[in-house]
Amino acid sequence: MGLFDKLKKSFKKDTSKEEQKEVELYDKGLTKTRDNFVSKLVNLTDKHHKITEEFFMDLEEILVMADLGVNTVMKFMDRLRDRVKKEHIENTSDLREIIVDELFIIYVNNEVLVNKINYAKEGPTVVLFVGVNGVGKTTTIAKIAAQEIKKGKKVLMVGADTFRAGAVKQLAEWADRTGSSFVGDENLKDPASVVFDGLKKAKEENFDIVLIDTAGRLQNKVNLMKELEKINRVISNFIPEAPHETLLVIDATTGQNGISQAKTFKEVTSVTGIVLTKLDGTAKGGIVLAIKDEVGLPVKYVGLGEKESDLSVFDIEKYIYGLFKDMIK
Repeated sequence: MGLFDKLKKSFKKDTSKEEQKEVELYDKGLTKTRDNFVSKLVNLTDKHHKITEEFFMDLEEILVMADLGVNTVMKFMDRLRDRVKKEHIENTSDLREIIVDELFIIYVNNEVLVNKINYAKEGPTVVLFVGVNGVGKTTTIAKIAAQEIKKGKKVLMVGADTFRAGAVKQLAEWADRTGSSFVGDENLKDPASVVFDGLKKAKEENFDIVLIDTAGRLQNKVNLMKELEKINRVISNFIPEAPHETLLVIDATTGQNGISQAKTFKEVTSVTGIVLTKLDGTAKGGIVLAIKDEVGLPVKYVGLGEKESDLSVFDIEKYIYGLFKDMIK
């Protein structure tokens, strides 16, 4: 059974209420992308009944405009042309299912993808958050904190973004709103010292999860690298296997600029996954596939709205379904 048939079966009938709620979240959150991207695909296969070079060129343009990235699109087009040739496909209507399958394959690429937080077997789980200002890093930390508290976890936020004015105060306010504990001092300018104080508190008071905010001034990569190296040394001295996750927060609406950020942060620290915020606010949701293909990092969370519950653990099948539901009938 191909992905196309599997999605039709999975999300039409036998899903639980919780699963259905998640499917609806992706459905609603990907409306802009679906209306822009998928409607163009449908119109394309209506316009071209036969597979021609003109059809391939039009398809390529649609995929690039959806923010899949030029390199990803080139690989995808090569695979698609190869399948058309090998399977002797002539009609464009027969390609809809194959397009969905091949986009899924781009993301998965025969890997076993772990899209949840790598929790520590014992002691506190330490999650480091990196990303430039304005991408939604602080609110992402707050949403994850709220979700973990609902699971009964004891959460500590650490305000180690001492570079941006007001960042520590903002995180402290979110800690208060979510019922998390907080460590941070607007007057303490050394981020590693703040992290030291936070981890000391976490171990002494048996916290389950420590969420650490950091500065993201990419304009000075050398200083940022040194800062993150020092923070990582402090963390590993307290907990040898930590940080258990280093999550890079990217604003989906920034498109290819977000991919550039991912490449740069990967150079300066060991990123384990992506949090893609504001995916509901862009008509170019193909960035999910481009990030995985071009940067080699899995998307672990996606922001599909403003509410706490709208930050969802990323599920590639729900994403593909939410994107292509109008084609999966």
